[in-house]
Amino acid sequence: LGVFWHTQGSGKSYSMLFFTRKVHRKLGGNFTFLILTDRDDLDTQIYKTFAGCGVVDQKDNEIRAASGDNLSKLLTKQKSYIFSLIQKFNQRVPEDKPYSLRDDIIVITDEAHRTQYGLLASNMHDALPNACYIGFTGTPLFKDDEITRRFFGDYVSTYDFQRAVEDNVTVPLYYDARGDKL
Repeated sequence: LGVFWHTQGSGKSYSMLFFTRKVHRKLGGNFTFLILTDRDDLDTQIYKTFAGCGVVDQKDNEIRAASGDNLSKLLTKQKSYIFSLIQKFNQRVPEDKPYSLRDDIIVITDEAHRTQYGLLASNMHDALPNACYIGFTGTPLFKDDEITRRFFGDYVSTYDFQRAVEDNVTVPLYYDARGDKL
């Protein structure tokens, strides 16, 4: 579905939430959003954002994958939201036994520039062969680094550091190249 590249601190978690709500509102259907990252603290942060906005129930433990097997089971249910780590895709998935063949699963990957190209990502694609993928990242991508765009698609939104400074979303960053003699 593309790459959503916004500078750090610009509210990517809220953008994920707004995106999911808009898809449900405009398209209807039984979409399941698998919100995926690679660190526990980010997983908790995003989950708390969705819960704090009333989009998910904080008491519903059936939306946070505890293991790879648990994730597989959650994906068979018609949950609107599932939160997980890429590390839950740590087992090879046989082609004839994917977790789900549904085409209404949208994987939202936070920190899309990390760990989304190796074995874990390959296992995820084998587990969800018909899913759609959108990558969120706040880390600057190199001009010649086309891996993230090849994997997720073209940029659907960009919000760079300079624009964030101009909007007073963040403060300017200054670098003073001083060398201390030792």
